[in-house]
Amino acid sequence: MRNAIEDVLWAAENPPRIPKRARRDIARALDIADLVRDGNQFLRLLERFWLLNESPAGWSLDPASFIFGSTRRTRIVQHVIRNLGDWSAEDLFQDLGAFDSPDMRFARFIEGLTSADVVLEELAQQRIVDAVNPHLRAVGFELRETSIEEGYAVFAIVSTRSQKDRRPKNVIFASKVKPDIRIRDSVDNDIEIVNQSDDVLIHDRPIGADGIRWRDLQGWWKESHNLHSDDEAKSDLYRRLRRILPERSDQQRHLFDLYHEIFSSSIPDLPALLPEVWLHWDHQTVRQRGAEALLRFRMDFLLLLPGGHRIVLEVDGRRHYATKSRVDPKEYFADPKIYAANMHADRDLKLSGYEVFRFGAAELENKEHARELLREFFVNLFDLYNVPISVSR
Repeated sequence: MRNAIEDVLWAAENPPRIPKRARRDIARALDIADLVRDGNQFLRLLERFWLLNESPAGWSLDPASFIFGSTRRTRIVQHVIRNLGDWSAEDLFQDLGAFDSPDMRFARFIEGLTSADVVLEELAQQRIVDAVNPHLRAVGFELRETSIEEGYAVFAIVSTRSQKDRRPKNVIFASKVKPDIRIRDSVDNDIEIVNQSDDVLIHDRPIGADGIRWRDLQGWWKESHNLHSDDEAKSDLYRRLRRILPERSDQQRHLFDLYHEIFSSSIPDLPALLPEVWLHWDHQTVRQRGAEALLRFRMDFLLLLPGGHRIVLEVDGRRHYATKSRVDPKEYFADPKIYAANMHADRDLKLSGYEVFRFGAAELENKEHARELLREFFVNLFDLYNVPISVSR
């Protein structure tokens, strides 16, 4: 019953389509000795995905190895754990029913085979990844390192056909000023802020499959600032992020405040709303590029969602579609060139794997009206991307 429920739920998560031929090629490429480093841990992994206490229908391995009344567990213990080499990985996959299992079950099983809980040696872990990836890439996927846990790499199957699956390395945010960046190590892509470091934040921790949740950001803030409690880190981080919002934009402040008010106690498990995020960096100065050019290098807000989805939120005031009158600076007139430049920037973002959602500043001027608008927007957004939420009323 557990497996049946899981298969129904996982089917809604857009599972990677891994055809039977690719599965068999993967099994043939694996060295079963790399998989069974610890028999007990290996059995626990198998129990997570397969029924071990029954004999599968259509069992067709060598009849000479068949024991009447045997279960998968007794056969695996006999031919994989006690007598390593009796079976190949292909034999094991066949007995488990892995070749005919639903896509997500097979994918999570493969990810589990690379887990440090199962494979106790980093070199063996990498050999498994290297054996599997040529066959996954042939069908548009690969095992990719997505995070680090207890010093070990964590691998997940991701698409190779979409740029949104790239793993972020650094997030530069919460800055009104153009950062002065130096590449400290070009091989590892390590960067540092040369000056104004107090006015620029760099999140440089590994970002896993869950994106950046508030609890992740808060944990990073607590550790990097040597704070003593979660409550202290929460309030200090919130004040720091809110302080950086443009003073002239009540609308951006409303969006930031209402996001946290609407979802309230659910915020720790939701994507962190990162303000003033620098997407591009240019060594040229404002004078060389022009002040308006540099504005398009910075996003109002960024959400890094589970599954590698990157959501950009922009609040468009008059500067996004109009220019000041030379006669009366208080007056603005529509400027097709400014509008075209913003549409160009949107296209570039989307082609780079970002989804862009724009709000007109007038929509967010009235905070109570904005509350209902944003409640509906975020509920629909998180529903679209399968992010579980609980909304405060």
